[in-house]
Amino acid sequence: MTDLPVQPTTTEIPKDLSEIPDDPSAVVVKPGAYLLELIPIPVSDIERAKQFYTEQCGFHLDVDVTPAEGVRIIQLTPPGSFCSISLTTGLDQLAMPPGSQRGLHLVVKDIEAARQELIGRGVEVSPTEDLGGVFYAWFQDPDGNTWALQHMPWRR
Repeated sequence: MTDLPVQPTTTEIPKDLSEIPDDPSAVVVKPGAYLLELIPIPVSDIERAKQFYTEQCGFHLDVDVTPAEGVRIIQLTPPGSFCSISLTTGLDQLAMPPGSQRGLHLVVKDIEAARQELIGRGVEVSPTEDLGGVFYAWFQDPDGNTWALQHMPWRR
C-alpha cells in the first residue's frame, strides 16, 4: 500500500471556470459515463474517523473543509484508488446511522502484505479466507463500518 504517487493535499474550488488550469492528465468525463468516485462513510466522531483512516489505514487526506456553518466535509483516498470516501457533518442528504456502511472492498495485489501493513498500524484484521479462489480479510472502522481486503489472483 505504499510507494504510490502522492495526491494533492487540498482541492481549491474555483470561483469562475476561467480559473481552472488546464490539466492534460485529468480524467475526462465522457458523455454517458457514470464515474463512481466518492462513497460517504457514516461516522459518529469525524475527528476520530479522520485519524483512523489517515493514520491507521494510510488513506490520503484530500479535502477537509467547512464550506458553511455546521457543515464539514473530509475526503480521503485509499492508496492507488480512483474512488474516495467522505466523512461529513451537517449534510442531511448524506445522513446515515454511524456504522451502517457494509462490505466496501479494497482490491489488493498481495493480501497478506496489505493485511500485515494494516495490523502494523493497529487495525484489527481478520485472518484471510479463501472464498472459492477469491481471498478476503475483513476489518472495521471505530463505528463498525466494514471493509474487505480482496485479492483476486488472476488480476494483474
